Amino acid sequence: MSASCPTSTVSPAVAYLRTLPAVRERCSKIFNAVAINGEGEYFTYDASKEQAVADYCINIIHRDFGTNYSSIPPHGRWRHFDVGSIPRITTLLSSWAGVNAKPATPASAAKLQVEPIEAARRLVDLFMVSVLLDAGAGPTWKYEEKKTGISYSRSEGLAVASLDMFIEGRFCGETAEGESRHKVDSAGLKNLSPDMLAIDMQVHPQENPMTGLEGRTNLLVKLGNALVSDQFGFFSGPQGTTVPPSQRRPGFLVDYLAAHPSTKMNGGTTQVSLPVLWQVLMYGLAPIWPASRTHLEGIAMGDVWPNPTLAKLASVSLDNEAAMVPFHKLSQWLCYSLVEAMEKTLAWQFVDAEHGTGLPEYRNGGLFVDLGVLIPKESLSKASTAGEGELPAIPAEHAAIVEWRAMTVILLDRTAENIRNKLGLKKEQLNLKQVLEAATWKGGREIAKHKRPLTGGPPINVVSDGTVF
Repeated sequence: MSASCPTSTVSPAVAYLRTLPAVRERCSKIFNAVAINGEGEYFTYDASKEQAVADYCINIIHRDFGTNYSSIPPHGRWRHFDVGSIPRITTLLSSWAGVNAKPATPASAAKLQVEPIEAARRLVDLFMVSVLLDAGAGPTWKYEEKKTGISYSRSEGLAVASLDMFIEGRFCGETAEGESRHKVDSAGLKNLSPDMLAIDMQVHPQENPMTGLEGRTNLLVKLGNALVSDQFGFFSGPQGTTVPPSQRRPGFLVDYLAAHPSTKMNGGTTQVSLPVLWQVLMYGLAPIWPASRTHLEGIAMGDVWPNPTLAKLASVSLDNEAAMVPFHKLSQWLCYSLVEAMEKTLAWQFVDAEHGTGLPEYRNGGLFVDLGVLIPKESLSKASTAGEGELPAIPAEHAAIVEWRAMTVILLDRTAENIRNKLGLKKEQLNLKQVLEAATWKGGREIAKHKRPLTGGPPINVVSDGTVF
């Protein structure tokens, strides 16, 4: 494990914008300016519609879970893998444990027994590449699952496609066979190309187009490079071993967390600090974000954007740290997903996790537009690149999208609280991750399908490069 402290390698401003509390703090400033002071440049806020959003979400929760709120799983990639009520991840875990396998010899039977920590590494491998591939694929792309022949689209299609690729060893650079190729390493990632990904994801320019194919590929190739450089030793492998850079894996972050000084045993349970995992994601994956992103002090900041409202409040220019709002949507989605993978395989408990936010993406954000809480102004239509009569289409970096996303973060907090108040529940009984899973994300998709049945797309189309949404 590297002894260097990641936060000491950057300025306090960069370090702050990489924290989880910064997301909610900066979004709150924008929300207050829009909701309280009426200073939104692109949206008007209608507080009277918030209770209707809560009611809409409660109806979905009761339809799918009844009043068994404890059965609601957390928001994470696992659910997408299990689309169609097929327990693909559980089946994969069973195969690694030797369940239902028929080894030819006792020696091969022993090889089938994968230790829990290796199962955790493999799931982290899979979930990380799958989440990084999980930007919006566009309204027409579909993937036909090889095992079932069933076609899936959007996030579920991307999940199933990435699982097929993982099982086939597409992300593994080694020449091993069978389940020993069920892993992701730097060599395998660096070998990827847009053409290869297009074949594996059944992309065709006319018949089955995908948005942001090159951006997705670049993220994974850059992940391979980040594993090789590994400035802080996050991915160096099990303690006491020397892993060649070409064989470093995302899943080795499990070993880093297990050996971290903050990881403790409490009553027989291993407690792991979520801020430490977040630091791994923020600093270990920092090199993968496109150079075109917002820069601060020469550093590409990832999902961090300037906002004119913040600039005005702080009386600074748009390139000043005080004018920037962080979201870290893909990183938070990854964090939620990895936590579940490690909790399920290792029975770890992640602590100090209260600063995670709702995910500011087009399903959650679309819910508030479609149900009238956020009313687009004429200025938003003028910012659109779409033709007359079409839904607005706006680049992800535009101030209108930044304002929409900031409002969404705080509205998700408020909606979760409204739902709990109506149901008489506490946070411990229905947390934000459960609300995201059972209500807002699903609700955003369902209201979109109701209002726009031909596409099921959001009320505002985000022009993306495959690395944000």
